[in-house]
Amino acid sequence: LSSAFFKYKRRSLIKNLSFKNLKKRRWAEPSPATVSIIGGGSWATALVKILSENHVRIRWWLRDKNAVRHIRKHRHNPDYLSGVQIPRRRVKTFSNLSEAIADSEYVLIVVPAAFVKDALRDLKSSDFQQKTIVSAVKGIVPDAHQLVTEMIAQEYGVAPETMCVIAGPCHAEEVALEKQSYLTISSPNAALATRFSQLLNCRYIRTSISTDLYGIEYAAVMKNITALACGITHGLNYGDNFQAVLVSNAAQEIHHFLEKVAPHPQRNLNASAYLGDLLVTAYSQFSRNRTFGNMIGRGYSVKSAQMEMNMVAEGYYAVRSIHEINKNFQVNLPIAEAVYRILYERSPPDVEIARLRDVLH
Repeated sequence: LSSAFFKYKRRSLIKNLSFKNLKKRRWAEPSPATVSIIGGGSWATALVKILSENHVRIRWWLRDKNAVRHIRKHRHNPDYLSGVQIPRRRVKTFSNLSEAIADSEYVLIVVPAAFVKDALRDLKSSDFQQKTIVSAVKGIVPDAHQLVTEMIAQEYGVAPETMCVIAGPCHAEEVALEKQSYLTISSPNAALATRFSQLLNCRYIRTSISTDLYGIEYAAVMKNITALACGITHGLNYGDNFQAVLVSNAAQEIHHFLEKVAPHPQRNLNASAYLGDLLVTAYSQFSRNRTFGNMIGRGYSVKSAQMEMNMVAEGYYAVRSIHEINKNFQVNLPIAEAVYRILYERSPPDVEIARLRDVLH
């Protein structure tokens, strides 16, 4: 009897100690960060996948109510990257935007630049208070000709120091395949960029930080224009030699434009957020802008190319905005201007690229 009694007491002691240790571990764990994601496309889906790898609660807003219902039931996006499984416990989907961002620390905007204003139209300045706003938009707001962070600052009174941007090089399709990729998080507030970057690091994503908020945004806009130009030349049967010279000249255009429009003392244009993103967008099979440009070079009209792609090529809107912005700065941008004339003035692609041959070096 005494032996059985001591065994019972021993088991009880072990159980109590284990329970206490478990309570301590749970007490020591930080509360999971809450991130709201606005957008339902491939890049938004890829970011849901990345964030769900970590200790993050995700509140995901999609405009399409059918997509919301489908994700809740089947745990994948029916329209984009449908092979990505959406974890039920970590991801909650919404069709009401105010509800989706109500309890979040971070609001991650991942819609095409042309639709940002429309997507956010029902929100008020108070909805953004006490939140970090993160733009993963790789374009510029058309008509207003503003960077997304500039638009949010103006429309909602959000200080730049409470905003970040996400830069590549990183295609959503490769994230879906869990191929090793790299992201740069930029904010004037380096500590803020560091905290958000920690939410993205996982076994196939590595991050770095930058304080060049506007420079990285503008570089992302202009690399899309370069990709359009590369696609156009490919459609016209120009070879790799010419495209390499085109890209190297485009890098110089980007440098001169950024020095005028958004100077920054610590900018390194050889870093992956600039040069790497430029290269992958100019050459990758997944580049929408290169694909769009290739169709234009092969003789498609702008409208027919847009209809066949059924996806937004940010460079189409970007080239017009850069053209308008540059009226105030007068930077020499022969590649961007050639693409502008092709897309907006209906100048023949072969004529414009032939003119470029005489100014590239």
